[in-house]
Amino acid sequence: KERYKVPSFVLGISKESGEATGSGRSIKGGDLGRAVQAAVKAGIVKKGGGHAMAAGLSVVKDRIGDLRAFFEEKLAEETEHAQQNQSLKIDAALTASGATIALIEQIESAGPFGAANPAPIFAFPAHRVVYADIAGTDHVRCTLAAADGSRIKAIAFRVADTELGEILLTERAMPLNFAGRLAINDWGGRREPQLFIEDVARVK
Repeated sequence: KERYKVPSFVLGISKESGEATGSGRSIKGGDLGRAVQAAVKAGIVKKGGGHAMAAGLSVVKDRIGDLRAFFEEKLAEETEHAQQNQSLKIDAALTASGATIALIEQIESAGPFGAANPAPIFAFPAHRVVYADIAGTDHVRCTLAAADGSRIKAIAFRVADTELGEILLTERAMPLNFAGRLAINDWGGRREPQLFIEDVARVK
């Protein structure tokens, strides 16, 4: 879902019954629960249900291909429209020096965060990538620097082979606008602010 910006399911297949069960998550604007209910009525899915943003189902293994084709057709228009109208709501703007431990602790006190109470998204305008490399198999970790020289460590998950990952790994000459969620990285006895990057845009 996050990587390809499309509704997605993860299924597990039982060797004993040959039945696949799993759950899915949608993107804003795509009604996954309605699509699952339609698949039940069409006789493709044995049982299932949910709501717009999440759903679960059971399907015979031999009909997984039919289910995929059904979803692709059923959700195509909604998904295309949602992708064209995606936006990221920014709650406030900061510089690296403003992303302090005290601020993040204050933000965390408003949690727990989830679909009904999303964590705030902060913009970091005109910051430069001064260091970047690949962490694990497909994450990109980096260090961002503001115009005043202050820095913050950041990471973007599962983006190494995406346009976002390419920008982080290769574009260090020009300032970029970053957006993401703040967290505290507690590692090796040190506590540091960290930005979980959601998106990046070139400064116009």
